[in-house]
Amino acid sequence: VLTFEEITRLVRIFSSLGTRKIRLTGGEPFMRRDLETLVTMIAELPGIEDLAMTTNGSFPVERIDSIKAAGLARMTVSLDALDDETFMKMNDREVPAAKVLNWIDHAIQAGFTPLKINMVVKRGVNVHSILPISRYFNRPDTILRFIEFMDVGSSNDWKMDEVVPAKEILQIVHADMPLEAAPPNYPGEVANRFRYKDTGNEVGVIASVTMPFCRGCTRARLCLLYTSDAADE
Repeated sequence: VLTFEEITRLVRIFSSLGTRKIRLTGGEPFMRRDLETLVTMIAELPGIEDLAMTTNGSFPVERIDSIKAAGLARMTVSLDALDDETFMKMNDREVPAAKVLNWIDHAIQAGFTPLKINMVVKRGVNVHSILPISRYFNRPDTILRFIEFMDVGSSNDWKMDEVVPAKEILQIVHADMPLEAAPPNYPGEVANRFRYKDTGNEVGVIASVTMPFCRGCTRARLCLLYTSDAADE
């Protein structure tokens, strides 16, 4: 497990080579003790223009204010369903969906807008949740991202029968709430962007299985946390 000083040194090197965006992701970043200290250290580096984080939103909401005060600019929250039964099937955690929704509300109130919501879609588990979650987050202060299921880190069998292609996801949403394509924000963006025709609010899909984007990828990943034991290191 890298120390905060080692992580910051690497970010400084990446920054000197042109990196401008840093995202702390998972595992779960909040498992790392004193995460706010790391955020402050990175936020103070010259050249870093965008510091973001992806979280499961299962921690005390007070952490939202402390992480924002530390210098975090943007936040993404993982939420695969609105009902507890489906949500727990997808995540294998005894955390109710309402707790994550409460985190989302507090994050928006704290100024993390637009707040991105990541929903992984898995065949036979949460396809029925696509429309409810689409309707719920058809709002100007959130951006919903559907992500094709990948079994990396599990069986690694790449069973396509568990994958709901992005094209199918879009068809489900479009039949209920018509969509129109939106241009990418920048070259190499991994999400395909769309807007609801009636509201103009944004939604998108990340088709990492059926439409790999490796050729245009501009990202590098540095693992911050290898095991749950590292939280006590």
